[in-house]
Amino acid sequence: MLSLLPFGIALTSHLILIFLLSSTICISIFVIGLLRFNLKFLHIFIPQCPFVLLPVLIPIEIFSYLIRLFSLSIRLAANILAGHTLVHIIVTFILNLTKTDLILSIIFLVPLFLILTLEFGVALLQAYVFTVLVCIYLSDTEHLPSH
Repeated sequence: MLSLLPFGIALTSHLILIFLLSSTICISIFVIGLLRFNLKFLHIFIPQCPFVLLPVLIPIEIFSYLIRLFSLSIRLAANILAGHTLVHIIVTFILNLTKTDLILSIIFLVPLFLILTLEFGVALLQAYVFTVLVCIYLSDTEHLPSH
């Protein structure tokens, strides 16, 4: 919540931190699946298709499984960073405006408050999306998926 304040530091906007969190979650989910289903868990990489297409489709399935790691981290970091950049630009503009016209800078506080409210909603939505996606990925370890 402190990162929603103007000039606050958002830990979730640092890609490396979110990438570390996402990689830990994805690797843990994979290990849990292997521990629970042994080598049967690797069947999630083998689609139901003609045998001739398997050499092409298995690397695609593995790549799509690995891309989860990047999609979790990049989505969260980009959305949070974009909102914080917008708030930083507007606050800097308002601070520069106070040097010349105090009344006009007070008027610009209303859009800033609206954007901060929107930013709070985006933070809640991103937390929800991150949690739902992790739960969907975790469901692979509960039920051995069939394609």
